[in-house]
Amino acid sequence: MVLCGLIGAIGLWDAFAWFRGDETAKFVAIAQFGAVGVGLLIGGILLRVTRGCDYYLGRREALLRVGVTWLVGAAVAALPYFLWALLSPRAPETHPFHTFADCYFEAMSGLTTTGASVLGTAPSDIESLPAGLLLWRATTHWIGGLGIVVLFVAVLPTLGVGGKKMFQFETTGPTKAGVRPRIRETARILWLIYFGMTLLEILLLKFAGMGWFDAVCHTFATLATGGFSTKNASVAAYDSVGIEVIIIIFMVLAGVNFGLYYQLIRGRVSAVFKDTEFRVYLSIIAVASVILILFLMHEPIIDATGMQTQASFGQAVRHGVFNAISIQTTTGFATADFDQWPFFPKAVLITLMFIGASAGSTGGGIKVIRIWIMIKVLLAEVERMFRPNVVRPLRVGHTVIDHDLKLATLAYIMGILVLFLIGSMLIMALEVNNEALTRIGKPITFGTAATASIATLNNIGPGLELVGPVQNYGFFTSASKIVMSILMALGRIEVYAIFALFVPRFWRRE
Repeated sequence: MVLCGLIGAIGLWDAFAWFRGDETAKFVAIAQFGAVGVGLLIGGILLRVTRGCDYYLGRREALLRVGVTWLVGAAVAALPYFLWALLSPRAPETHPFHTFADCYFEAMSGLTTTGASVLGTAPSDIESLPAGLLLWRATTHWIGGLGIVVLFVAVLPTLGVGGKKMFQFETTGPTKAGVRPRIRETARILWLIYFGMTLLEILLLKFAGMGWFDAVCHTFATLATGGFSTKNASVAAYDSVGIEVIIIIFMVLAGVNFGLYYQLIRGRVSAVFKDTEFRVYLSIIAVASVILILFLMHEPIIDATGMQTQASFGQAVRHGVFNAISIQTTTGFATADFDQWPFFPKAVLITLMFIGASAGSTGGGIKVIRIWIMIKVLLAEVERMFRPNVVRPLRVGHTVIDHDLKLATLAYIMGILVLFLIGSMLIMALEVNNEALTRIGKPITFGTAATASIATLNNIGPGLELVGPVQNYGFFTSASKIVMSILMALGRIEVYAIFALFVPRFWRRE
């Protein structure tokens, strides 16, 4: 219902543009109102079917609702693209959304803040898309940033105690501590912080030279760490250091645990800077940026517009810092074609793809705190080899990490690696006879499949080779797009909520 309301609001905006004489807005408005109708019909049927049922939301029910919310929510969010493709007078082959798999992929990419897109070269380029659909793409990022389910908890009082279970499955990271005892109050505070940061970035981007429309869309993509742009060349299209600096700052802020902002509001500044994950997060960004700068100096750099320059120190700083932060926070904006960079800088970026942002942020990835716990566990095991009698509690900051949390952390990291390998192999298998690749003479490679797998699973967007920062996902077969859509959902809600639905014991009464 929330998605339908947002689609309807954008539909009204397009209807107003249509009445002012914009013919391209006509079909978008009709498609969006049609999507609202279908969404309301589905919701009405579900309400009718469940009327009179006893309401109970246990752990299994919460898992089921979260998983279904993302899978069905993406289908509803895909309807504006699909209906626009059906209604628009353009020839079917010129539509980027001529199959529902394309629409579902784009919608799931938006809601999970992945930023991978089927849009690419003309006539299916980003800038050829009507403004209403560009705004809808950005809006899916924004509402997916803190999560659809968190929004439900904030606005739907009928969830009651069950809302806490949903919030726990939705929020990312190994710890689930809220910023307030009441879960609905927590969700409201998170959304108020998110909304305030959104307004601030819009104003700053407008002041830096963006138009209002682009400022809104890029703000939605930045704070959600999504990466959908209104330009084919992403942020590089503006060629503005000021715009890039503003986006860098807000990408870093979006990758921070939002619970720390509540601490900051309460005046607990020292608690923020004493937070172990926050310090490790900033340290990773700093180290990665320095490495990229050193390797890029005096190297030829091709920016996202296709222009090649010999990197001075300033250019190395500009592109190195921006792209390191963009990948670390899983935003996916690009100012340069980093697929053309030397091996070591690309290896650094791939490492950042796995690490990701902080727990409790809008970013994806394994999360900094899990990586830090894994390192601490490995160091503790190494020490046990030469000091077997030493018994020392494992700590992160002042918090003792118990055995269950250590096991859960290592299991999650192993699960991500297994899913990454399975995704890579599935994509390789499904793309063997891809006619689109045969026509251009570029067969699928493991580099393309592997980086497509990790870029979708960890909600990053761009990968390397055929899915590099200046490429797109439009050439994949529908089967591969569905596989990658599932990977996006698994990564967004951290594997378990959807993975559990495929375990037979989940459905048994015990």
